[in-house]
Amino acid sequence: MSRTVTFEVDRGVAVVTLDRPDVRNAIDLPTARQIAAALDEVDAREDVMAAVFTGAGPVFSAGMDLKAFSATGERPLVEGRGAFGICERATEKPLIAAVEGKALGGGMEIALACDMVVASEASWFGLPEVKRGLVAAAGGVLRLPRRVPRAVALEMVLTGEPVDAARAHALGLVNRVVAPGTARERAVELALSIAGNAPMAVRVAKQLVVSAPDWSEAEMFDRQRADVDRVRSSADAAEGARAFVEKRPPVWTNT
Repeated sequence: MSRTVTFEVDRGVAVVTLDRPDVRNAIDLPTARQIAAALDEVDAREDVMAAVFTGAGPVFSAGMDLKAFSATGERPLVEGRGAFGICERATEKPLIAAVEGKALGGGMEIALACDMVVASEASWFGLPEVKRGLVAAAGGVLRLPRRVPRAVALEMVLTGEPVDAARAHALGLVNRVVAPGTARERAVELALSIAGNAPMAVRVAKQLVVSAPDWSEAEMFDRQRADVDRVRSSADAAEGARAFVEKRPPVWTNT
């Protein structure tokens, strides 16, 4: 099987690159399995604190490889991780999408599966499934209303019309808009700023941010208490305080 996904680690940041530019980074089943394996590695490796997901070439991803599907009938689904090996479950560690060019359909759903998005000024985001008699079922109709106002999500989902990077940023869908050709570099910089922090604190903070919207106001402090107390009593919390007093960079042990 040819490698269509590359995996690199540097200074605590993993970069997962979808490498099928000749088909606009469309994803077939073997590629989805490689994406899932790369995300498994992100979660398993102790030297990885954050990750970036990007696509090679001028297009982030065209989503499902329809040519491969028509030839084999196999959909790019991976048990435990869902569509494209990422959409149902991404990573426990912070994951940043670095988007150049178009992120439409499944490509946008991959971006929505990530925690943050760094996008080129020339990028576009959209869910055109209704134009083809389909529904954006790989997370599009589920996650978009959690990232942008409901009325905006409905407009995007029901018209199928895309928005450019500036509009996506104004809506809060995109964290940072950067010069064309620099999305990966800027996403890695953002990931490095995360990777320099205490691993346990980062992991628990992400978990709470993701989980808390489903909690009632009456229960939310009680529900966070055990996780917060575990972080507060950790060796890294003590190290963070010492390093601050001693005016030096902290040395984290993830304990």
